[in-house]
Amino acid sequence: MRYTAPFTGIAASLLLAASAHAADTLDVDMHSVSADGVGDSLGTMTLEQTDHGLLLTPTLEGLESGIHGFHVHQNASCEADDNDSGDTVAALSAGGHYDPESTETHQGPYGDGHLGDLPVLAVNENGEANLPTLAPRLSLKDMSGRSLMIHAGGDNYSDEPHLGGGGTRAACGVVNK
Repeated sequence: MRYTAPFTGIAASLLLAASAHAADTLDVDMHSVSADGVGDSLGTMTLEQTDHGLLLTPTLEGLESGIHGFHVHQNASCEADDNDSGDTVAALSAGGHYDPESTETHQGPYGDGHLGDLPVLAVNENGEANLPTLAPRLSLKDMSGRSLMIHAGGDNYSDEPHLGGGGTRAACGVVNK
């Protein structure tokens, strides 16, 4: 009987440590998107709070190889919607890039522009993305009520060409926190 208390204490400590770690991470399911709506699952993006910002670790497959624009968008939705011209656009309901300070400028993840600019997402020749990236100006608490967006094209972190050149919305995930 005298071993019950130490065992219970160790078990409780491990449970608390696991709970604290779980509170500092969040998995976001990522899906292909098109004008027809939300498509197939591509995998997950794990968000982890670190001392240096938000670490985003993709476990994705089925993407076009190359460099892709990667952003936090304002709304927690990946549904298609109609634009001002009446055209249905993939994941338009996600809104624009996350810009709580209303900077209305794109300067990349290390600049003074909006907070929605993330480091580009690298996809290997097999269509897999698994290289972690760090967003030093974001925290996990910024992500509540947002979506993650992967664009078809790259990103030059400027306003020209339009939105840094990312182009079509190719994949999206809603942050459920």
